[in-house]
Amino acid sequence: MKKVFPIIIVLISLSLIGIIIIQVNWFKNQLVIQQERFIDKVDKAGLDVAEDLSKHVMAGGGLKLGKRQGLQLFPDDLSYNIGRMPTISDRYTTAEIQDKLVKAFEKEGLQDVRFEFAITSNSDDFVLEMQSEHFGKESADTMHFRRRVIPIIPDEGTDLDGLLANEHLFIIIPDFKTQVWQSLTWMIVFSALFTIIIIAAFYITVRTMLNQKKMSEIKSDFINNMTHEFKTPLATISLAVDALKNEKVINDKTKWQYFNNIIKDENKRMNKHVETILQAALMEKQEFKLNLKPLHIHELLPRIVENFQLQLQEKNGRAEFLLNAVDDIVYADEVHFTNVLSNLIDNAIKYSKENLVIKLTTHRTAKHFIIQIQDNGIGMSKETVKRVFEKFYRAHTGNLHNVKGFGLGMSYVKSIIDEHKGKIKVDSNLGKGSTFTIEVPTNLAEA
Repeated sequence: MKKVFPIIIVLISLSLIGIIIIQVNWFKNQLVIQQERFIDKVDKAGLDVAEDLSKHVMAGGGLKLGKRQGLQLFPDDLSYNIGRMPTISDRYTTAEIQDKLVKAFEKEGLQDVRFEFAITSNSDDFVLEMQSEHFGKESADTMHFRRRVIPIIPDEGTDLDGLLANEHLFIIIPDFKTQVWQSLTWMIVFSALFTIIIIAAFYITVRTMLNQKKMSEIKSDFINNMTHEFKTPLATISLAVDALKNEKVINDKTKWQYFNNIIKDENKRMNKHVETILQAALMEKQEFKLNLKPLHIHELLPRIVENFQLQLQEKNGRAEFLLNAVDDIVYADEVHFTNVLSNLIDNAIKYSKENLVIKLTTHRTAKHFIIQIQDNGIGMSKETVKRVFEKFYRAHTGNLHNVKGFGLGMSYVKSIIDEHKGKIKVDSNLGKGSTFTIEVPTNLAEA
């Protein structure tokens, strides 16, 4: 697994990077293609309008009067006295040209495209006959617009053939690239969405694999610890049983009782280990119910500490009580809550040096009862503080197997406190000691 895991990560990473690179290149190509299509559609729309203007500029009953001096037209015949050639601006208003362009753009599927236009009498000199409202402003932004120039030429064979050849339709697409990108909006959104989904799936896969790897290592440690914890009492019982078969021991009641007590103690020890494992299994399946009842914490704490007097004496330690809570009643499950406090005190003793001092403090707020268990033991690293409540996790104490247990105690503590709708946190400094703070509702029955 150690060799395969990095290979899997590398392969998945390369695949993900490859997909992203392909998508980026595809988008670049798609942008170029879309720009070309966009321009083709604009050109087609412009040509349709230019063709329409060339057909109808002289049709329909004459030119509009009063716009320019020197123009006279007799509508009943084509005899006219003209001071200049007729222009598109004489036949159409700006709004009419705008309307023709809008319809032509819609016909090409460019309904939401912003554009400006102008009619010029000469494309080289850029002499304007008419222009849309923002044409001047947009034409000044030469960096971002795209311009199309379309000549307006009358139909061949008409009397006006060649007279309007100098007029041109100018179409400007402001913020051209932005508008092209906007036309690809949904494609970009869905592509980005699927890319995010792929990245999320990759992240979840890697995280799951890491968690499984970590869990595998933890369970391996648990099996090793469990083997050691059961091997020692079994070996002791085996030796005690062999000793009981000895005639000298059989005839000596004191020695016989001594070895008999060893067997009983080691049997209790194994039963306790089995009970711990079964308890953890029940906690995982949530197959237990709390039996809530009022507990006097100030009576419970000294009683629990009394059970650890022998262990405290071995460490030349003592317990100090700072029971400041005025009302010490808490609604809790007596068995489980006692186990929680016992586990915390037991841990304080296990992970300690000589001259151990355990301070047990209580105080009460309006809604919570708070218990602190502080020690001056070996403390914990930041990594251990983060993981101390994980199932099967045990703080490293070197290669020596001087600390017993399966790494289930603190996980059990956290689960029980959670079931009591409470909180538990730990503050620790390596080499200086740890403080566990339990906070539970003062009246869980009403919570």
